[in-house]
Amino acid sequence: MFTAAAESLLHQAREIQDEELQRFCSRVSKLLQEEDLGPTAVDSLQRLFLIVSATKYPRRLDKTCVDLLQATLCLPACPEQLQVLCAAILREMSPSDSLNLSCDRAQNTRQLSLVASVLLAQGDRKQEVKSVGQRIFTVLESRQPEGPSLRHLLPVLSKVVGLAPGTLQEDQINLLSKRLVDWLRHASVQQGLPHSGGFFSTPRARQPGPVTEVDGAVASDFFTVLSTGQYFTEDQWLNVQAFSMLRAWLLHEGPEAPGTLDTDDRSELEGSTLSVLSAASTASRLLPPRERLREVAFEYCQRLIEQSNRRALRKGDSDLQKACLVEAVLILDVLCRQDPSFLYRTLSCLKALHARLGTDPGSERALLPLAQFFLNHGEAAAVGSEAIYQHLLSRLPSEHFHNPVLAFEVIRFCRDNLPLFDHHLLGVLKSSFPNLFKFLAWNSPPLTSEFVGLLPALVDAGTAVEMLHLLLDLPCLTAALHLQLRSSSTPPERPPWDASSRTPGRLEALRDPQCQGLFQHLLRTKASGSTERLTPLHRLLQPLASCARVAQCAEAVPTLLQAFFSAVIQFADEALTNQLALLLLERSDSLYPVPQYEAHVHRVLSAQFLSLCQLNPSLVVELAKELLEFLGSVSNTQSRAGVFTSVVWAIGEYLSVTYDRRCTVEQINRFFEALEALLFEVTQSRPSADQPRCPPQVVTVLMTTLTKLASRSQDLIPRVSLFLSKMRTLAQGPASSCTHSEEDAEAVRTRATELLNLLKMPSVAQFVLTPSAEVCHPRYHRDTNTSLPLALRTVSRLVEKESSFLPA
Repeated sequence: MFTAAAESLLHQAREIQDEELQRFCSRVSKLLQEEDLGPTAVDSLQRLFLIVSATKYPRRLDKTCVDLLQATLCLPACPEQLQVLCAAILREMSPSDSLNLSCDRAQNTRQLSLVASVLLAQGDRKQEVKSVGQRIFTVLESRQPEGPSLRHLLPVLSKVVGLAPGTLQEDQINLLSKRLVDWLRHASVQQGLPHSGGFFSTPRARQPGPVTEVDGAVASDFFTVLSTGQYFTEDQWLNVQAFSMLRAWLLHEGPEAPGTLDTDDRSELEGSTLSVLSAASTASRLLPPRERLREVAFEYCQRLIEQSNRRALRKGDSDLQKACLVEAVLILDVLCRQDPSFLYRTLSCLKALHARLGTDPGSERALLPLAQFFLNHGEAAAVGSEAIYQHLLSRLPSEHFHNPVLAFEVIRFCRDNLPLFDHHLLGVLKSSFPNLFKFLAWNSPPLTSEFVGLLPALVDAGTAVEMLHLLLDLPCLTAALHLQLRSSSTPPERPPWDASSRTPGRLEALRDPQCQGLFQHLLRTKASGSTERLTPLHRLLQPLASCARVAQCAEAVPTLLQAFFSAVIQFADEALTNQLALLLLERSDSLYPVPQYEAHVHRVLSAQFLSLCQLNPSLVVELAKELLEFLGSVSNTQSRAGVFTSVVWAIGEYLSVTYDRRCTVEQINRFFEALEALLFEVTQSRPSADQPRCPPQVVTVLMTTLTKLASRSQDLIPRVSLFLSKMRTLAQGPASSCTHSEEDAEAVRTRATELLNLLKMPSVAQFVLTPSAEVCHPRYHRDTNTSLPLALRTVSRLVEKESSFLPA
């Protein structure tokens, strides 16, 4: 993030009003009209760039100032720093109708690259991309060996290819392919000269030496991006830039028909020895430009893989080795997709590379393109690549869950390649979900959306229960990973704000035999098919619940739960539905105590319990014993009010012979008695510290469910009518003010009155409270003669007429 000083400058730049900005532009215009553009002009342009770039909306600059910025950019003798600042300001203004730049005004390649960057920022409104591309190819065609440098133009050319690939003509494509071949294969192997020799320099001191490898040895083959030296020549810089745009260019030009050399003839040249490769290189000179570029790209990547095996003397070179290794494998993948004849020349090299990566720490990212290569070509090459995927899905998440870039790339690899996974590989992926969840637990903000897309592929009937347990325990997994990471680091490496360093007792808990089994279960690498109650671990890790990373993970769980249930509902049968419903009730009071976590999860669980009941209404009858046990605890009305309300509503909705023929009057009576006793206890007793007041939503749902059950077993109507009368009287009395607010008491009183009116006509009550499946038909809501509102209005009129005959 920015420092306090930088934040202050940005704030000041955003607060500048248009009038003040126009006055400042006038001062800048005067400075740009002077002959000597010194430090004052540089300072003013830097301030102007800060102002125009600090806001999201474009700033309007004076036309005179804009014209002077364009003129300064195209001056032949203007200092380079001023030209860079002018181009940066003009890019921030784009797209703009006030720009009249043209590539023809550029005096050299450096200036052309800056002008082109401004034109490309315009968004191709006037075919700027095509004009920039044509101008660069004109320079490319006319350039002589001693001509202007192309180093500044290659990045712009790569941008043009990406923005408008269809604008290039066939001769231009062949020209660039030839130039790329020259730059990649024929760069000098001697180091460059210093930029300035000085008075005391001698010809002997300035004699260039050969380039070296990263381990200090003299380079024995052609120059690559991994060759090192003190100074570099122009063609060596072009070699580096050509490699950086090589993969994009290969993807742009795509496959084409075989050239003059037949594929079978060319395959005879393939081999692993240096002499055979040399012969293949000689024959490839006869190929058309595109195929010649592929041959050179293949040789270049092979050399990079060989160079990456050397032990670098500097850390920067070691990091460059890993980056080049990734790019080399990606390019080989493109080559093999465009021309299958490269495949068998590549396999032996990549097999050896995988064996080396398994023992080379720090090369984890290179494993992903390697896995992608074998996923794309393994079947064609008849190569078993299971060891690569086992490495990718087992060791990487366990050992490198704290690497955010690697975590994102692994999850994106799994998600993007789901269509390519066969049945066996998909099984390996599903069984590895506990390991992949470590990435999610540690990096939840950037990975949540990725996992929402990946979850449907990970969950099936065999893993659903175990996965739901792990999703609910995800914040606890974050705390456990936090503790594991801190226990593996030395004390000086721990920051002072690390919570585990202040309470070392939790680190010893990792070695406690009683908790060690729970830690091992939570940190398992594969699905075990079993579940464990982690309540002891929740208590042990409770001090870590306030960590920011744990809180971030807890915020992602509700979204992941919704994605999980959306996927499960697509294939769940009755047995799985019953299992998940029981799990929701069981785990609703066994969650890791992160602030606000329980409330957010309960909101999702209550909604998903109703979805499961809607999917399988019979679960209310099949789980009658467990539901009665759940209703037997008065504390559930407080600690799990949302889940409790959903359970009570589901009983009133689905405990009916309409949904399950096994539903009996005895079952209805048992549920009625349990709910009646519960409602009496929560409404008749005064609130206290041990038993606070019951939420009014629970009271109204309990009353409604009792009325629904009585409409199905009409012997219960007198009991529930008496109870509802008492509830209405209680809500009207002064004692209700002690338990509920006026608004809550009015809601309870209104619901009790509505239910009492319905029960006065049992047949209508049964129609309203237990409607048949036909009520779901649209005619019940559209036809005014048969609609449900008509039935309710009829009941209201009859009840009102009956009450009018009663004595006052």
